[in-house]
Amino acid sequence: MASAAHFSNGHRRWRRLVKVFFLVLLSLTYAAVAAGRLPASSRQKLEVQKHLKRLNKPSIKTIQSPDGDIIDCVHISHQPAFDHPFLKDHKIQTRPSYHPEGLFDESKISTTEGPRTNPITQLWHVSGTCPEDTIPIRRTKEEDVYRASSVKRYGKKKHKSFPKKPRSADPDLINQSGHQHAIAYVEGDKYYGAKATINVWEPKIQQPNEFSLSQIWVLGGSFGEDLNSIEAGWQVSPDLYGDNNTRLFTYWTSDAYQATGCYNLLCSGFIQVNSEIAMGASISPVSAFRNSQYDISILIWKDPKEGNWWMQFGSDYVLGYWPSFLFSYLADSASMIEWGGEVVNSEADGQHTSTQMGSGHFPEEGFGKSSYFRNIQVVDSSNNLKSPKGLGTFTEQSNCYDVQPGSNEDWGHFFYYGGPGRNPNCQ
Repeated sequence: MASAAHFSNGHRRWRRLVKVFFLVLLSLTYAAVAAGRLPASSRQKLEVQKHLKRLNKPSIKTIQSPDGDIIDCVHISHQPAFDHPFLKDHKIQTRPSYHPEGLFDESKISTTEGPRTNPITQLWHVSGTCPEDTIPIRRTKEEDVYRASSVKRYGKKKHKSFPKKPRSADPDLINQSGHQHAIAYVEGDKYYGAKATINVWEPKIQQPNEFSLSQIWVLGGSFGEDLNSIEAGWQVSPDLYGDNNTRLFTYWTSDAYQATGCYNLLCSGFIQVNSEIAMGASISPVSAFRNSQYDISILIWKDPKEGNWWMQFGSDYVLGYWPSFLFSYLADSASMIEWGGEVVNSEADGQHTSTQMGSGHFPEEGFGKSSYFRNIQVVDSSNNLKSPKGLGTFTEQSNCYDVQPGSNEDWGHFFYYGGPGRNPNCQ
């Protein structure tokens, strides 16, 4: 019996020692994490997992898209926006107080005279729909975050990825921060929104760290450190999404792309109210050269009553809003609107990139070959959609990517834009 008791005491002592050992080990691990002494790979993995947990909210339903995306149907009140300290007790505005006047007039305009375009949708719709009171969120995967330069920079544009106030004579604009543009713009007034119908293509990207997009910019402030920007359109971005699909996107910043803002719902800010359209999801189908043409309509406007900036996709989908407190200058109005294309030119092999803008063809090739923006409009202080006055155009290197405006009864103000990038005249 004595030996059994002795064994039992020894066993207990041994278990206590093991327990103490593990507690010491655990506290050392936590201390190492706090002091940043864990191996870089382990530290990064912990950081990535934490970030994924923050972004991927618990879902009510999950939909597998044919392109490999996972769409989570998340309850509207659990979306990432509400991680923002200023939005903790926010009452969701389910619909705008007012739409811009003249928005529904264009459906009365006959388009039988002009070139025919087709309706468009998102690829994940073939696999299911999200229930009412939920919003579809494209799930962020581990590999998505690892492709970013850091967890902190995931879902953000690089600094200064905008054309400065267009001054075509300014030599600093050539290849400014490796970004190139072909845009139309208006400035010199107060703007309360912008609209356009954008031709959708799938441009070829040379390097994974480059992108090609076509979008609307709603801008306020100077082009320094305090630029406010709301952006929406379509993009191909292998770094952000891990493929070459054309995707619907939004972006916002209140400090010139430094610390604030992000793409889609990859940070707190944009409040989505729509259960049918997913930010960052693939658009399908896309246009083909000398074949069927597809386009999307995007409208961004400031609700005159609540002051929030709303976004509408097509004629049926009011997607959601950016609360006005996110911004300084845009809390009042925009001072400039831009429409057009942007690419990253990383000059990886010492030559200009062959990343395409738009369709990859120059404007002079026209409908079915070159990409376009049509029915360009701005929202004025009376909440009316109006034709832009004094529309200017700008491109850094017209031999690489160009822009060509026009107007007619059917398409209103429009322009063709884009190009192939590297070619005999663009090295």
